[in-house]
Amino acid sequence: MTSTSRHIDREYEAELRRLRDQLLLMGARVEALLRDTVNALLRRDAARLRMLFRTDDAIDQLEVEIDELCLRILARRQPVASDLRFITVTLKAVTDLERMGDLAANMCTQGAALLQQSDVPFPAEVGRMADAVQRMVHDALDALVRGDAEEASAVIHADAEVDACYATVFAHLLEDMQQEPTHIERAAKMQAISKCLERIADHATNLAELVVFLVKGKDIRHAPWPTVA
Repeated sequence: MTSTSRHIDREYEAELRRLRDQLLLMGARVEALLRDTVNALLRRDAARLRMLFRTDDAIDQLEVEIDELCLRILARRQPVASDLRFITVTLKAVTDLERMGDLAANMCTQGAALLQQSDVPFPAEVGRMADAVQRMVHDALDALVRGDAEEASAVIHADAEVDACYATVFAHLLEDMQQEPTHIERAAKMQAISKCLERIADHATNLAELVVFLVKGKDIRHAPWPTVA
Protein backbone atom coordinates (compact mmCIF):
# COMPACT_ATOMS: atom_id res chain seq x y z
CA MET A 1 0.00 0.00 0.00
CA THR A 2 1.37 3.40 -0.95
CA SER A 3 1.70 6.29 1.48
CA THR A 4 -1.05 8.10 -0.43
CA SER A 5 -3.40 5.14 0.00
CA ARG A 6 -2.64 4.96 3.71
CA HIS A 7 -3.31 8.69 4.04
CA ILE A 8 -6.65 8.34 2.25
CA ASP A 9 -7.59 5.40 4.47
CA ARG A 10 -6.81 7.40 7.61
CA GLU A 11 -8.91 10.30 6.35
CA TYR A 12 -11.78 7.94 5.57
CA GLU A 13 -11.61 6.33 9.01
CA ALA A 14 -11.57 9.78 10.62
CA GLU A 15 -14.67 10.77 8.67
CA LEU A 16 -16.50 7.63 9.80
CA ARG A 17 -15.50 8.27 13.43
CA ARG A 18 -16.72 11.87 13.18
CA LEU A 19 -19.99 10.68 11.68
CA ARG A 20 -20.49 8.20 14.52
CA ASP A 21 -19.61 10.84 17.14
CA GLN A 22 -22.06 13.33 15.64
CA LEU A 23 -24.82 10.73 15.55
CA LEU A 24 -24.25 9.81 19.18
CA LEU A 25 -24.14 13.50 20.16
CA MET A 26 -27.50 14.07 18.46
CA GLY A 27 -28.94 11.06 20.27
CA ALA A 28 -27.64 12.31 23.62
CA ARG A 29 -29.17 15.73 23.08
CA VAL A 30 -32.54 14.26 22.14
CA GLU A 31 -32.50 12.02 25.22
CA ALA A 32 -31.58 14.98 27.44
CA LEU A 33 -34.33 17.17 25.95
CA LEU A 34 -36.93 14.47 26.54
CA ARG A 35 -35.76 13.85 30.12
CA ASP A 36 -35.69 17.55 31.00
CA THR A 37 -39.08 18.15 29.38
CA VAL A 38 -40.74 15.35 31.35
CA ASN A 39 -39.14 16.56 34.58
CA ALA A 40 -40.31 20.14 33.94
CA LEU A 41 -43.84 18.93 33.18
CA LEU A 42 -44.07 16.88 36.36
CA ARG A 43 -42.60 19.77 38.40
CA ARG A 44 -45.05 22.13 36.69
CA ASP A 45 -42.20 24.44 35.65
CA ALA A 46 -43.60 26.46 32.73
CA ALA A 47 -40.57 28.76 32.55
CA ARG A 48 -38.26 25.77 32.17
CA LEU A 49 -40.47 24.36 29.42
CA ARG A 50 -40.29 27.61 27.47
CA MET A 51 -36.51 27.59 27.75
CA LEU A 52 -36.21 23.96 26.71
CA PHE A 53 -38.26 24.59 23.58
CA ARG A 54 -35.38 26.60 22.12
CA THR A 55 -32.84 23.78 22.53
CA ASP A 56 -34.44 21.87 19.65
CA ASP A 57 -32.63 24.21 17.24
CA ALA A 58 -29.29 22.58 18.09
CA ILE A 59 -30.77 19.16 17.30
CA ASP A 60 -32.04 20.41 13.96
CA GLN A 61 -28.60 21.79 13.13
CA LEU A 62 -26.96 18.47 13.92
CA GLU A 63 -29.32 16.74 11.52
CA VAL A 64 -28.20 19.08 8.72
CA GLU A 65 -24.50 18.58 9.53
CA ILE A 66 -24.82 14.79 9.69
CA ASP A 67 -26.73 14.63 6.42
CA GLU A 68 -24.05 16.72 4.73
CA LEU A 69 -21.27 14.52 6.10
CA CYS A 70 -23.05 11.34 4.95
CA LEU A 71 -23.48 12.70 1.43
CA ARG A 72 -19.87 13.86 1.31
CA ILE A 73 -18.61 10.42 2.34
CA LEU A 74 -20.88 8.70 -0.19
CA ALA A 75 -19.69 10.97 -2.99
CA ARG A 76 -15.97 10.88 -2.20
CA ARG A 77 -15.41 7.40 -0.75
CA GLN A 78 -18.06 5.23 -2.42
CA PRO A 79 -18.31 2.98 0.66
CA VAL A 80 -19.38 -0.65 0.46
CA ALA A 81 -20.44 -3.47 2.79
CA SER A 82 -20.73 -2.54 6.50
CA ASP A 83 -19.60 1.06 5.95
CA LEU A 84 -22.37 1.62 3.43
CA ARG A 85 -24.88 0.03 5.78
CA PHE A 86 -23.75 2.32 8.62
CA ILE A 87 -24.12 5.44 6.49
CA THR A 88 -27.54 4.33 5.24
CA VAL A 89 -28.67 3.68 8.81
CA THR A 90 -27.34 7.07 9.92
CA LEU A 91 -29.28 8.92 7.23
CA LYS A 92 -32.46 7.25 8.46
CA ALA A 93 -31.67 7.49 12.16
CA VAL A 94 -31.18 11.25 12.15
CA THR A 95 -34.67 11.67 10.74
CA ASP A 96 -36.15 9.75 13.67
CA LEU A 97 -33.99 11.63 16.16
CA GLU A 98 -34.98 14.98 14.68
CA ARG A 99 -38.66 14.04 14.93
CA MET A 100 -38.17 13.03 18.57
CA GLY A 101 -36.70 16.46 19.23
CA ASP A 102 -39.61 18.16 17.49
CA LEU A 103 -42.11 16.14 19.51
CA ALA A 104 -40.34 16.95 22.78
CA ALA A 105 -40.39 20.63 21.80
CA ASN A 106 -44.11 20.35 21.08
CA MET A 107 -44.57 18.88 24.55
CA CYS A 108 -42.85 21.98 25.91
CA THR A 109 -45.27 24.25 24.07
CA GLN A 110 -48.38 22.30 25.04
CA GLY A 111 -47.18 21.89 28.60
CA ALA A 112 -46.38 25.55 29.16
CA ALA A 113 -49.83 26.53 27.86
CA LEU A 114 -51.52 23.88 30.00
CA LEU A 115 -49.76 24.95 33.18
CA GLN A 116 -50.92 28.54 32.66
CA GLN A 117 -54.53 27.39 32.48
CA SER A 118 -54.79 24.66 35.06
CA ASP A 119 -53.27 23.33 38.27
CA VAL A 120 -54.69 19.85 37.75
CA PRO A 121 -51.97 17.20 38.19
CA PHE A 122 -51.00 14.94 35.34
CA PRO A 123 -52.77 11.56 35.45
CA ALA A 124 -50.61 8.78 36.89
CA GLU A 125 -50.86 6.97 33.54
CA VAL A 126 -49.04 9.87 31.85
CA GLY A 127 -46.17 9.54 34.31
CA ARG A 128 -45.92 5.80 33.69
CA MET A 129 -46.05 6.39 29.96
CA ALA A 130 -43.29 9.00 30.16
CA ASP A 131 -41.09 6.60 32.13
CA ALA A 132 -41.61 3.83 29.58
CA VAL A 133 -40.87 6.14 26.65
CA GLN A 134 -37.69 7.43 28.25
CA ARG A 135 -36.52 3.86 28.82
CA MET A 136 -37.20 3.04 25.18
CA VAL A 137 -35.23 6.02 23.91
CA HIS A 138 -32.33 5.32 26.27
CA ASP A 139 -32.21 1.62 25.42
CA ALA A 140 -32.47 2.25 21.66
CA LEU A 141 -29.51 4.63 21.82
CA ASP A 142 -27.58 2.25 24.06
CA ALA A 143 -28.22 -0.57 21.56
CA LEU A 144 -26.90 1.69 18.81
CA VAL A 145 -23.74 2.50 20.76
CA ARG A 146 -23.03 -1.15 21.63
CA GLY A 147 -24.33 -2.70 18.43
CA ASP A 148 -26.69 -4.85 20.50
CA ALA A 149 -29.47 -6.35 18.37
CA GLU A 150 -31.02 -8.17 21.35
CA GLU A 151 -31.44 -4.94 23.29
CA ALA A 152 -32.87 -3.30 20.18
CA SER A 153 -35.39 -6.13 19.87
CA ALA A 154 -36.49 -5.55 23.49
CA VAL A 155 -37.12 -1.89 22.65
CA ILE A 156 -39.32 -2.89 19.74
CA HIS A 157 -41.46 -5.14 21.93
CA ALA A 158 -41.68 -2.47 24.67
CA ASP A 159 -43.70 -0.24 22.33
CA ALA A 160 -46.81 -2.28 23.15
CA GLU A 161 -46.64 -1.07 26.77
CA VAL A 162 -46.59 2.56 25.64
CA ASP A 163 -49.50 2.00 23.27
CA ALA A 164 -51.52 0.45 26.12
CA CYS A 165 -50.71 3.42 28.38
CA TYR A 166 -51.77 5.85 25.67
CA ALA A 167 -55.09 4.02 25.19
CA THR A 168 -55.75 4.28 28.94
CA VAL A 169 -54.85 7.98 29.03
CA PHE A 170 -57.02 8.75 26.00
CA ALA A 171 -60.03 6.94 27.51
CA HIS A 172 -59.54 8.77 30.82
CA LEU A 173 -59.35 12.18 29.14
CA LEU A 174 -62.32 11.47 26.87
CA GLU A 175 -64.43 10.52 29.87
CA ASP A 176 -63.34 13.70 31.66
CA MET A 177 -64.34 15.87 28.67
CA GLN A 178 -67.71 14.17 28.38
CA GLN A 179 -68.51 14.60 32.07
CA GLU A 180 -67.22 18.15 32.39
CA PRO A 181 -67.21 20.27 29.19
CA THR A 182 -65.19 23.02 30.91
CA HIS A 183 -62.26 20.57 31.00
CA ILE A 184 -62.16 20.13 27.23
CA GLU A 185 -59.33 22.57 26.52
CA ARG A 186 -57.00 21.30 29.23
CA ALA A 187 -57.81 17.67 28.40
CA ALA A 188 -57.03 18.33 24.73
CA LYS A 189 -53.59 19.68 25.68
CA MET A 190 -52.99 16.71 27.97
CA GLN A 191 -53.95 14.39 25.12
CA ALA A 192 -51.56 16.21 22.78
CA ILE A 193 -48.70 15.72 25.25
CA SER A 194 -49.56 12.03 25.58
CA LYS A 195 -49.70 11.64 21.81
CA CYS A 196 -46.23 13.19 21.53
CA LEU A 197 -44.94 10.60 23.96
CA GLU A 198 -46.57 7.80 21.98
CA ARG A 199 -45.02 9.08 18.75
CA ILE A 200 -41.57 9.37 20.37
CA ALA A 201 -41.89 5.70 21.30
CA ASP A 202 -42.67 4.92 17.65
CA HIS A 203 -39.50 6.70 16.56
CA ALA A 204 -37.48 4.87 19.21
CA THR A 205 -38.88 1.65 17.73
CA ASN A 206 -37.77 2.78 14.28
CA LEU A 207 -34.30 3.45 15.65
CA ALA A 208 -34.17 0.00 17.24
CA GLU A 209 -35.16 -1.60 13.95
CA LEU A 210 -32.28 0.24 12.28
CA VAL A 211 -29.90 -1.17 14.89
CA VAL A 212 -31.04 -4.68 14.01
CA PHE A 213 -30.42 -3.93 10.34
CA LEU A 214 -27.01 -2.45 11.11
CA VAL A 215 -25.92 -5.47 13.16
CA LYS A 216 -27.68 -8.32 11.37
CA GLY A 217 -28.22 -6.95 7.89
CA LYS A 218 -31.88 -7.92 8.34
CA ASP A 219 -34.77 -5.54 7.61
CA ILE A 220 -37.48 -6.27 10.18
CA ARG A 221 -39.65 -3.23 9.51
CA HIS A 222 -43.36 -4.03 9.32
CA ALA A 223 -42.78 -7.63 10.45
CA PRO A 224 -45.69 -8.71 12.73
CA TRP A 225 -43.38 -10.43 15.26
CA PRO A 226 -39.86 -9.15 14.55
CA THR A 227 -36.94 -11.33 15.58
CA VAL A 228 -33.21 -10.79 15.37
CA ALA A 229 -32.12 -14.37 14.71
